[in-house]
Amino acid sequence: MAELTIGPILFHWTADRKRDFYARIADEAPVSTVYLGEVICSKRSPFFDEHIPEVAERLERAGKKVVISSLCEVMLKREREAMREHAAIPDREIEVNDNSGLFHATGRPHRIGGLFNCYNEATLDALVTRGATHVCLPAELPRASVALMAARGRERGVGIEHQVFGRASLAVSARCYHARAHGRVKDNCQFVCEEDEDGMTLKTVEGAPFLAVNGIQTLSYAYLNLLGDLDDLVALGVTHLRLSPHTQDMVATAEIFRGRLDGRIGVEEAQAKLKELRPDATFANGFWRGRAGHTFTTARI
Repeated sequence: MAELTIGPILFHWTADRKRDFYARIADEAPVSTVYLGEVICSKRSPFFDEHIPEVAERLERAGKKVVISSLCEVMLKREREAMREHAAIPDREIEVNDNSGLFHATGRPHRIGGLFNCYNEATLDALVTRGATHVCLPAELPRASVALMAARGRERGVGIEHQVFGRASLAVSARCYHARAHGRVKDNCQFVCEEDEDGMTLKTVEGAPFLAVNGIQTLSYAYLNLLGDLDDLVALGVTHLRLSPHTQDMVATAEIFRGRLDGRIGVEEAQAKLKELRPDATFANGFWRGRAGHTFTTARI
């Protein structure tokens, strides 16, 4: 049976909010693995890094596996140093989200995150050769590609993870869109991204919501929702299913996905429960179904 995981928090939440979030996940959420660490912007790291050992210990006492996630973009000396320190943490798996992280992680067991561009079997083979034991596939891969990757993962004896809920990461940039939108520059952003706890909506010139912005990251506006495809994912050999944290009740979200995986609730009931948790959300499963990524369909594939 596939395991549920909680991905790293992508947004700039306060330290208190993060601590409360992980306390509930530790005590109540039916997930096996929790990813901790700043993934998007190194300027945010000092707000929470000091709390990671305490949070990790609490999660582990509750029976969760803790993995430390690294930055998705490494450009500065302090970011290179942070990556080196992450890779040197004893008795702790790390998740690499940027190719530069392999310089330090190669030769020791590590995981590959969903922001790392692992799109085909050749790349998977190369990463496994370097020491990867687990790969989270990019959210935009269609079912046919995931099937090939899951089969190769099975051959190589590595875990294959796929995001099943939450806004999908589409791109990252050296520029900070959030700062620029408020007339600021990246080096003097004043952490304006904290104002948008699920990302800042980006609209088309006609005023339609189109994407979401999170610092240097571009996300889908719609929330990835593969509730109707969980059985298929498991049948293909995907071993871990990732829930990306948002401000809705993520314990209740995890319970819905676990109930669907266990067959205790049907797809329609699960979808209705998820919509109750996030009535304002637009859901999408187009990437998985080989269609435009922002679309959602209940048709069988």
